Amino acid sequence: EEDEAAVEELLGPSPLAPGPGAQRVAVVHPAVKWGPQKSPLTTAELQIAEAVALVDTLQNWTVLDKIIVPTKNPNKKFVFGKGNFQVLTEKIKKLPRLTAVFLNVERISSLTKKELEGAWGVQVFDRYTVVLHIFRCNARTKEAKLQVALAEIPLLRSNLKNEVSQRDQQRGGSRYIMGSGETFLETQTRVLKERELKIRNALEKLRRKRALLRTQRRKCEFPMVSVMGYTNCGKTTLIKALTGEAGLQPRDQLFATLDITAHAGYLPSHMAVIYVDTIGFLTDLPHNLVESFSATLEEVAYSDLIVHVRDITHPETVLQKATVLSVLRNLNLPSHLLDSMVEVHNKVDLIERYKPTEENALAISALHGHGLEELKQEIEKKILTATGKKILTVNINLEGPQLSWLYKEATVQEVEVMPEDGTARVKVIIGNSAFGRYKNLFPNSKIFMS
Repeated sequence: EEDEAAVEELLGPSPLAPGPGAQRVAVVHPAVKWGPQKSPLTTAELQIAEAVALVDTLQNWTVLDKIIVPTKNPNKKFVFGKGNFQVLTEKIKKLPRLTAVFLNVERISSLTKKELEGAWGVQVFDRYTVVLHIFRCNARTKEAKLQVALAEIPLLRSNLKNEVSQRDQQRGGSRYIMGSGETFLETQTRVLKERELKIRNALEKLRRKRALLRTQRRKCEFPMVSVMGYTNCGKTTLIKALTGEAGLQPRDQLFATLDITAHAGYLPSHMAVIYVDTIGFLTDLPHNLVESFSATLEEVAYSDLIVHVRDITHPETVLQKATVLSVLRNLNLPSHLLDSMVEVHNKVDLIERYKPTEENALAISALHGHGLEELKQEIEKKILTATGKKILTVNINLEGPQLSWLYKEATVQEVEVMPEDGTARVKVIIGNSAFGRYKNLFPNSKIFMS
């Protein structure tokens, strides 16, 4: 109970939340014209469209205007050159009842934020702040909320330095802080460090609990399939189609899934598998956010197979694939998982006569069920290879212990009884070690490979 109370305290209202009121936002995208910061796989129009989609995800947030402004170097203090900055400021000032500007860059420094807010007279958000707020609104479980709280720490530190630059006086001594003469910065830095430690400890406890559940799942020998992809590519819709789970309600929005959720389904051989739904990825997702959610993504390393879902209708589908693969490589996953990955081209119902241009990719429509049987067969083939399981038919004597042994040590799929001679043909899915034990215990049993 003490632990619960401590965790609840960590999950109190966030000092960084923009507040419950409506926001009227101007989305501003700095378009890099040339140089290493310009991505060849996208355009400024597509990048600002994604920024608008992020804002549209939030309740009571409205986009008043979207503005693309060219820049040579988005990392400088005012982001844009003097002339462009002046024109942009005039545009922003003319927008009616504007409350915020969303500057579509990964992070802006607290100094830049202060200067821009001074020039424009409204709050300024970067991608980190907006994505973090979406996470905050979508976090349902304790773990997701703790991960959001952990991702807030770098922002709180940055804000603290900004605040201290305005008030660097010393505070008097008190028994609640480390001796007289400890500065405001030292006190607040220590408080933040303690908060971070508490959050990490609480997440570690939840991680250990999940590891225990994973061990129990392993004992049941249910293979695990992690379904991954760029945010809003159709992962949840696909899992619903593969499992028939009526309670799954996919939402057409970015970051609808923040928590790992597990769903049981069956493959063509009737083998039971667990499909794991994971958080979606995003281009330029700030490193601290990815790191905060690494506990969630850790589950992927224990999968038997990864299914990478792509929205093949999206104009940035190639960039989205590169983003997902980059994050997966950074998770230090076992190489066999990356090599055996199944790539799925989703939403092909929206493209006339679609044929995958990439070798081994499977074309499907999760919404309409097109291509799902082929996908299930491919998953089964890869699962059998990854787990070392075999599908066999064995002849057994019904009076002996074979049938009860098979029920205990393998997955019995079908039992065809031959009453005239007291035998049965049993179709089973069995692992390598169990198969070896079976042959030693029952050397006279007839075995047929499926």
